[in-house]
Amino acid sequence: MTRKSTSPAGEPNADRRGPDRIDRKLLARLQQDGRAAVSHLAREVNLTVTPTLERVRRLESAGYIEGYFARLNPAMLGLGLLAYVEVSLDRTTPDAFERFKQVMLAHDEVMECHMVAGGFDYLLKVRVRDMESYRRFLGDRIASVRGVQQTHTYFVMEEVKSTHKIVVPE
Repeated sequence: MTRKSTSPAGEPNADRRGPDRIDRKLLARLQQDGRAAVSHLAREVNLTVTPTLERVRRLESAGYIEGYFARLNPAMLGLGLLAYVEVSLDRTTPDAFERFKQVMLAHDEVMECHMVAGGFDYLLKVRVRDMESYRRFLGDRIASVRGVQQTHTYFVMEEVKSTHKIVVPE
């Protein structure tokens, strides 16, 4: 008979069965404010500081928390044009995918790059200064990649909702 490993609160440890109820509360809270003091987190989950800090470190090392960042205002930085770009390649081979991937990873204007299933191969989220900057980016960075067959661009007129928040299951 094997004994289950439990947390200080008597719940299964996150590294064996996934995050427990307290871990999920910590994940949800850290999404709201990644700079929250461990002492505040501890009070919110009814633990002392040491086990709370241990849980956060365990969630980081297990990969549940990938990092912390500041959310910047793109308009204040002169990067007011947001576009989504559909990209179709002329062939869907591993080397064509790898070539396109490496080029996109090298350009900071590309905020997100997703290989998708459907009528095109990649969906990009691109942020630049203005239409002229986008035209240069499209011609110099995307269309010049060997294998790019076609692109379709959708310019964002209004950002209704933009978040990094993931719903943490209870």
